[in-house]
Amino acid sequence: MCYYKDRNLRRGGRMEKEAFIEALAAYEHKRWSKWQSYLHSICIENEDGSLTIPLEKVNRWEGQIKTDYQNLSEEEKESDRKIALDILQILEQFDKDKNFIDKI
Repeated sequence: MCYYKDRNLRRGGRMEKEAFIEALAAYEHKRWSKWQSYLHSICIENEDGSLTIPLEKVNRWEGQIKTDYQNLSEEEKESDRKIALDILQILEQFDKDKNFIDKI
């Protein structure tokens, strides 16, 4: 999954750092958009068009917010690992010569 497709990037220096930031920003926007689509789909639409999050979801997410990663369920950890793997793929895309990260 490639989140940034500019094939004319120069290796090293400012252009590469900007492209890296753009790739991460594109990934973050895609992740956020997916989350917002899900959130809106489970909410109750009010007469004025505003949305109300169901109480059971609020309680679940409040619990997750207060829980350190190591104490999450295996299912919750796996969800976070998938996101970490996506980010790793972006890092690898920009670190083919294994020096990119040192230049940031």
